Amino acid sequence: MLTKKQYDLLLFLEKRLKDTGVSPSYDEMKEALDLKSKSGIHRLITGLEERGFIRRLPHRARAVEVLRVPENQDQLNAPLRSDSSKITDFNEMKNQVGGVEAAIGTNTDVLPDSEAVELPMVGKIAAGTPIEALQDNSNHVDVPASLLGLGNHYALEVEGDSMIEAGINDGDTVVIQKCTTAENGAIVVALVDQEEATLKTLRRKGGAVALEPANAAYQTRTFQPERVRIQGRLVGLIRKY
Repeated sequence: MLTKKQYDLLLFLEKRLKDTGVSPSYDEMKEALDLKSKSGIHRLITGLEERGFIRRLPHRARAVEVLRVPENQDQLNAPLRSDSSKITDFNEMKNQVGGVEAAIGTNTDVLPDSEAVELPMVGKIAAGTPIEALQDNSNHVDVPASLLGLGNHYALEVEGDSMIEAGINDGDTVVIQKCTTAENGAIVVALVDQEEATLKTLRRKGGAVALEPANAAYQTRTFQPERVRIQGRLVGLIRKY
């Protein structure tokens, strides 16, 4: 079942493909649906793909194939799924390569003609000593749309060196999938005592929560569960040279 916007986009894609044989650009889709940003189009495309109405063609920028259309409007107005998929599996990336620089290269290799989605750049996150809680602002960073799945994401600038052994350096931009829980061993954004935010590996030890650095110069900090709130998990990294 589809929302009205998903249905409208599906019909637009079907007509354009029948008329020209070429998929419209994200800008053209945005204008056709009167949306303000391409990130909204990306979410609609992903929702259609998840529901089996379209298929994105590999190795071709923006290329999609319409597999089916709803037979009637009874299939509209279902609520959107709220589950999330990954931009890039950061932990899998680290396991597949030997060195830190190789890991970063694997994580950031994307097609140059990929559409870009604007993610909010929330602020700086300390990878060493925790800093003030994150605050929303008007800055954004472009992330290739082809790497994004369902769910909400945001970006942070890393400040500090306590995660360098995980391939996260001072000045890097990390892409965070919003969530309130994470598996043991995930790298997370943790809010401590409602005022300090930090990027660390999550470890649950008995009835306590440990925030573990990836640098021998720093110590693991352990808290009671009620003092720590998960704000997201690391799914990608962008490095500028």
